[in-house]
Amino acid sequence: MLAQVDGLPAEHPDAVVVAYVNTSADIKAETDVCCTSANAVQIVERFPKDQKIIFVPDRNLGGYVARQTGREETMIMWQGWCHVHDGFRVGEIEQIRAANPASVLMAHPECRREVLEIADVVTSTSGMLRYPAGSDATTFIVATETGLLYRLGLLYPDKKFIPASRRAVCPNMKLTTLEDVRDALVSLSPVITVPDGVRVRAKAALDAMLAIPRDAA
Repeated sequence: MLAQVDGLPAEHPDAVVVAYVNTSADIKAETDVCCTSANAVQIVERFPKDQKIIFVPDRNLGGYVARQTGREETMIMWQGWCHVHDGFRVGEIEQIRAANPASVLMAHPECRREVLEIADVVTSTSGMLRYPAGSDATTFIVATETGLLYRLGLLYPDKKFIPASRRAVCPNMKLTTLEDVRDALVSLSPVITVPDGVRVRAKAALDAMLAIPRDAA
């Protein structure tokens, strides 16, 4: 991916690079500012309307941000995607809705545009955890990784949460177990060392993101 990201700035030397925070240090080092799904719109809005922006790596999140900010003509998407969120389909969701007519569909902005267009709420993971608290709805269809439903159930035991697809499981998110965390804390290993040339530049992109006012994120 790094070589392809390197190629885009060469093609668009006047563009800034905005990268989703779930990227490697190498990618962050090629980035002007990082973002999360919660603050991506606010990060992009900090730039002048005519500023070209290269957005990596998620084309669905980038497309959502471009539509929200009116920057379809100035945002350039690297054509990556999250296989979990990209896998949701309107037909399957509509079947679930038909069986639960009073439900509210919450969709993560990394979903395809056609899914976002039928959603009642488009919001980040943290937004999904907050939204049911202020809603009168008792049933929610959740278009994100299925692991979030466990936490939603703990937070709102009087409400029902239905996965938009039971296939929405991320094997990468399941790689680290509680036992792995325990063992790492006990042994203080493995140790990951990031070369200074990468670390300093990557930190600058993170610092630029953290400089956004907290209430705007």
